[in-house]
Amino acid sequence: PTLARYNVSSPLADPNLELRDGNGVLVMANDNWKSSQQTELSATGYAPLTDSEPALVRTLSPGNYTAIVRGLNNTSGVALVEVYGIN
Repeated sequence: PTLARYNVSSPLADPNLELRDGNGVLVMANDNWKSSQQTELSATGYAPLTDSEPALVRTLSPGNYTAIVRGLNNTSGVALVEVYGIN
């Protein structure tokens, strides 16, 4: 939803985020960032601007990972996934 503030056409209205490991196993998922990890995400300084956006904080082992973004009820739209290394 924050993408609409930057005039992005057709932003995904209610995204859900999944993080999967190199074998496709679900590592973590989130729908609305304040529903879990609000304290951790706020502390990073990278919390989303809109409550309905997903976000995850996770320490990961080296390897391959896949981020999957889906819209509520399989809606479609434009999404942006950002990954940060936080020390």
